[in-house]
Amino acid sequence: MSDMLSIGASGVYAYQNAMATVSENIANTGVDGYSRRSTTLAEVLTTGGGIASRNTTAGQGVVATGIARAGDVYKTQAVRSSATDLAKTQTGATWLDRIQTALTGNSLGDRLTAFYASATTLAADPTSSASRSAMLGSATTAAASLTATGRALQSVDGDLDSTAQGAVSTLTNLGQTLAKINDGLSRTAPNTTAAAELSDQRDSVLDQMSAITDISVTTDQAGRATVNVGGTGGPVLVSGSDSASVAYSRNAEGAVGFNVDMNGSVSTLSPNGGALAGIVDGAQKVADATSGLNGIATDFTTQVNAVQAQGRDLNGQPGAAIFATGTTPTDVTVALNDPNGIAAASVGGGSRDGSNLDALQSARTNSAVETRTTTLVAGNAAALAQRQSVATAQTAIHDGAVSARDAVSSVDLDTEAVDLLRFQQAYSAASRVIQVARDTFQSIIAIN
Repeated sequence: MSDMLSIGASGVYAYQNAMATVSENIANTGVDGYSRRSTTLAEVLTTGGGIASRNTTAGQGVVATGIARAGDVYKTQAVRSSATDLAKTQTGATWLDRIQTALTGNSLGDRLTAFYASATTLAADPTSSASRSAMLGSATTAAASLTATGRALQSVDGDLDSTAQGAVSTLTNLGQTLAKINDGLSRTAPNTTAAAELSDQRDSVLDQMSAITDISVTTDQAGRATVNVGGTGGPVLVSGSDSASVAYSRNAEGAVGFNVDMNGSVSTLSPNGGALAGIVDGAQKVADATSGLNGIATDFTTQVNAVQAQGRDLNGQPGAAIFATGTTPTDVTVALNDPNGIAAASVGGGSRDGSNLDALQSARTNSAVETRTTTLVAGNAAALAQRQSVATAQTAIHDGAVSARDAVSSVDLDTEAVDLLRFQQAYSAASRVIQVARDTFQSIIAIN
């Protein structure tokens, strides 16, 4: 009779745990990062016999041996890998888009063309006050456009630094969080609800890390993660309950670098994916765009001033510089205030001579600043379009990887409903076994 009671009691306890697990799954349907749990049930066996022979008797009840967490390590790795690739491409595209806005927002190419066009108009009538004023106004507009474009690129550069600092700070914080989760896992019994919750938190942190940089992850039997950043051979970010700090730096040429400091040991991080790799690429693109713009500004101002210096103004005096440059090549202002100071004439040509402006057109052809501006803008636009196309494809790959992972680990309400009904029926049956044992026991007492 006691065996009947123990068998029924074991069933009630085991299926009660199983229903609690199903209820937890249902409550967390759609929760990001939650992996479906299931209660592992095993049959209770008894062993008897003597020294010479042993026998095992089945059917002695059921016991809940632990909580199993659904998941597939390969599908999870595919999600992280695709997220790393996507984050790199999207981050790179973001900075290319910012560069494109900076290069086109002030209509630099149109302003340069307008300046040369005003010089052509003045060459036809060098004594026209209106044409002289128009050319000086075009010079002012071109200078302002160069300056604004340069400052826009400087703003992009500054924002990139801020973003990089934020990314390494986030990565450092995630490493500290993972180290605490590892410590929690080492203190938690395996195959329990607490261990499953910590594993969910661990995977969520690893997913966030993979969006920042490429990571290599190994886990021990307790589920504690060791993380290398920058690939398998990269520096260790997290090992057990220890975590490293990540720092960002930049040299005079604009190239960026990342260092990992683990307990005083500093290693170089070379990201191959994630936002950090996109930042590295973006920094180089900003530096290239700035270099190209500086070259355009330098050639434009230098050649215009050189042509101006070799000619004569409306008063027969040598031409003064039209443009002045500040601390950077794109920090351009108009130094000439008097429209009559434009040197339209060649030496000895007289007030109605505009031949010196022909030299300006020759300088225009030689410097090709308009063509170079167009090429700079078009090249960046092409790179942006290519990145956006790749990002679209990588988004589809990532979405597919997420769907494949979730098919294994996410909660399906139909499945949970079936399991809940099954365990409820098993619970009722176990309760009925206890009731039968009780009634039988009462009947035996009554007979006595």
